[in-house]
Amino acid sequence: MTIQLAWGIALILAGIGVFYRIPEAMLRIETIGQFSSVMFFIRFCFYFMGVLLIGGGIRKVYNYYAKPEGKGPDG
Repeated sequence: MTIQLAWGIALILAGIGVFYRIPEAMLRIETIGQFSSVMFFIRFCFYFMGVLLIGGGIRKVYNYYAKPEGKGPDG
């Protein structure tokens, strides 16, 4: 079960990393002329991906601590 906790923490850190890298990635993407008309959509997708990663990680960590130890799926 500790693998689930480690995976949740890894997801949270990956989501934070996405937020940290967005400004630098957007500067590189802006240099590509084909993407100039869809910059808002690309930025939205990056932020949405970061939110999903952090949300999924928080959910895994929460579920890890919310379940009582030794209980099976039937309760």
